[in-house]
Order: sequence, then C-alpha cells, then structure tokens
Amino acid sequence: MSMGLGSISAMADQVSAAGSKANALQNKLDGNLKNATEEELMSVCKEFEAYFVEQVLKEVEKTIPKDEEEEGSMSQMKDYFKDEMIQKLAGQVCEQQDLGLAQQMYEQMKRNYNL
Repeated sequence: MSMGLGSISAMADQVSAAGSKANALQNKLDGNLKNATEEELMSVCKEFEAYFVEQVLKEVEKTIPKDEEEEGSMSQMKDYFKDEMIQKLAGQVCEQQDLGLAQQMYEQMKRNYNL
C-alpha cells in the first residue's frame, strides 16, 4: 500500500477539520457559563453530543474493509463526501433519537456551575 502526497494531504485535512471542531466546542465551553441562557447551554451540550456520535461513527467506519486498488483523486473526493455524510448522519441521529448524553451533560453543568 503506497501513500502518495494526495492521501497524506487528505489525512491532514481530516485531522485539521476534527481539531477545529473540537477547538470551537472548547471555546464555547471556556466562555463564561454564568451568563449563558439555558438554551445556549443545551445547544452546546447537543453540539458535543453530535460531535461525540460523529467520532464514534468514524471509528466504526474504520472497521469496514477497504478496496486496495482505489487510489487517486477519486478516493480523496470519496473520503471528503464520506466525512460530510458521517457528520450529517451524526446530527440526524442526535435530533431523531434521544441518546440522553446532551441532557445528562446539561443537568451536570447546571449543578456544577449553579446555573
């Protein structure tokens, strides 16, 4: 299995995108939560829940065997759209299913920060 510059670049883009999402969530959490409304707090908790589900789905996707012959720009494009699809799927899962993670985090944060 050879790794070209394109596949290394695609991997770097994926790591960068995941890092920027994590940083955005961290910045929201680092803000002053005393001034946050209940809706803002729940929104942050739901965003984290969606991010968590997205990461779980990406790990599950890694268990699927890949076609070794597929390389080049088509593979990069497929990877890009696959990441977009996983992100949207994670959002839909969190909207349609009551996983309870966001609610648990919300209640815990209200207790810890006396909101």
